Amino acid sequence: METVSEQIVTKRIQRTRFWWLRLGLVVAAITGIYYWTRPRPMPLDQVRTQYIADIVVLDSAATQLYRALASGQSATVLQSAFCQTRLAWKRVEFLAELYNPETSKAINGPAIAEVEEDDGLQNEVQPTGLQMLEEGLFPYQPAEQNNLVQQAGMLQSAVGRLYKVSVNNPMTDSHVFDAMRLEVFRLISLGITGFDSPIANTSLPETAEALASLQRHLAFYSLSDLHEPLSRDLDRAFADAITYLKRPGTFNDFDRLTFIRQHGNVLSSKLLDAQKALMIPIFQESRLLSPAARTLNDPGAFDPNYFVDATAHRTTPDRIALGKRLFYNPILSGNPERTCATCHQPEKAFTDGESKSLAVSSETDRSGQRIARNAPTLYNAALQAAQFADLRVAFLEDQASDVIENENEMHGSLPNAVVALNANSTFQKQFARTYPDGVTEANLKNAIASYIRSLVSLDSRVDRSIRTTDAKPEKTVLSDDEKRGFNLFMGKAKCATCHFYPLFNGTVPPAYLKTESEVLGTPATAANQVVDSDLGRFTRTGIRLHRHSFKTPTVRFVAKTAPYMHNGAYATLEEVIDFYDKGGGAGLGFDLPNQTLPADKLNLTASEKKSLVAFLRALN
Repeated sequence: METVSEQIVTKRIQRTRFWWLRLGLVVAAITGIYYWTRPRPMPLDQVRTQYIADIVVLDSAATQLYRALASGQSATVLQSAFCQTRLAWKRVEFLAELYNPETSKAINGPAIAEVEEDDGLQNEVQPTGLQMLEEGLFPYQPAEQNNLVQQAGMLQSAVGRLYKVSVNNPMTDSHVFDAMRLEVFRLISLGITGFDSPIANTSLPETAEALASLQRHLAFYSLSDLHEPLSRDLDRAFADAITYLKRPGTFNDFDRLTFIRQHGNVLSSKLLDAQKALMIPIFQESRLLSPAARTLNDPGAFDPNYFVDATAHRTTPDRIALGKRLFYNPILSGNPERTCATCHQPEKAFTDGESKSLAVSSETDRSGQRIARNAPTLYNAALQAAQFADLRVAFLEDQASDVIENENEMHGSLPNAVVALNANSTFQKQFARTYPDGVTEANLKNAIASYIRSLVSLDSRVDRSIRTTDAKPEKTVLSDDEKRGFNLFMGKAKCATCHFYPLFNGTVPPAYLKTESEVLGTPATAANQVVDSDLGRFTRTGIRLHRHSFKTPTVRFVAKTAPYMHNGAYATLEEVIDFYDKGGGAGLGFDLPNQTLPADKLNLTASEKKSLVAFLRALN
């Protein structure tokens, strides 16, 4: 038995344990209350912190690259430092491109000189950044070391500017989600094509790095607290996409069609769902690519009314109907046999099948005078930021007036057309129903432009095969040749680095604000003996870089729009592909120091060329 003293000690121990237990429970309760009620960092604050930290990593990588170049390190060391810098850039690209596009261009813009306008003056701007460094590092050219060191220094400066402007840059959740979805669109349309890594071909691991960065930033929003199934779906979608990008294989072998259909489109759709689940507002502003588009292939994803000079000039059914009547009526022309449809025939995808269209004075004499250039298709003309092969006008209304009053094309007069239309009771009534002020030059031009804006077609078998819809399978299946052609177009053949997916024209994704022109070195004839004498944009601007520069047109409907190029030099798609395969005009031996098309041969096989043609024909 315990003694009295032992019992007293035991009771004291028990009492002490009891009080320690109570104290522990109190501490645990206080800790729990603090944990659940403490001020938590908002997702946006976490995004900003991560973004700034990633810019610091990019700055460190750019500094390491500069030091490696300045100290004359080996090619292996330099290329490794360069690749690390590019990966660091990809982690910040989605927010940098949204908030600071000009600085982003200084960091990772194309390695091509550009012309920029400033207060009405046009200046030639030399390229800087990662793509310029890539040209000197793959392969490494020791003779260019001083220039490369200078380029690396400018890269450091640009990254420094990005840090300074980003530290205090206001952010919103809507902008973050907009940036994430635009990044997915950028990766689909530019990243996997090799657009910004045309020589080193590091696009696939860089795309994986960019997606991993998006996933890391998305995690700050704790989506699982609100919608666990969607959170799991997104995690799985990111993991599957990154795994697919990292599969063994080469850049040329990568199946881009499968990636877009099974991964890219899934990610952009799920990110939109997450934004809605988190009740983060979606932008309602007008853009060519709708801010609410789930994928780049959505019907209605692109707004043909975006490139108008005023909201009041957007299309209406009445304006389209009136414009269509005018399009097929000679009342606008100085020749009763001439209409807009003379050179833009619907059965030929709104072209005319001529190398260069017949001038208005040569309607009955096919050996007579021709206009300067090949008639382009009007399909999807509304999805371009500028019109004509030399980009001389911005709006379709101005294109209409230019053609009507051109002495070789329509040989008409807008004032005379207004008089004639007012004298026609049917047209007068239709104008009165459509426009409050009736027949005017501005309304005439807008009606024709409205009809052309209605000619948007993004529903080929290629589009339907990529969409996840209820369309009949037999109308969406692509042949093996067509699938291979798509992957060649988007990869090895480098077509999509100028004819951007999914519009397949020169309007640059994912902002779709600018339509590009290129210097290809198109020959005068299919004999490939001499460059064509047409100087393109240079005739209008007088700028050296614009010599022989022409707008990048759409390749949709090309099966119906032969002959090809601005001068109709090539009669077949096979000839066109051979021209590109040889490296354009420079590859043919023409002296074109400003050619923007890479002069390197593509080394396409006969089988690959056949597959490319099959794909292009599927774009009808």
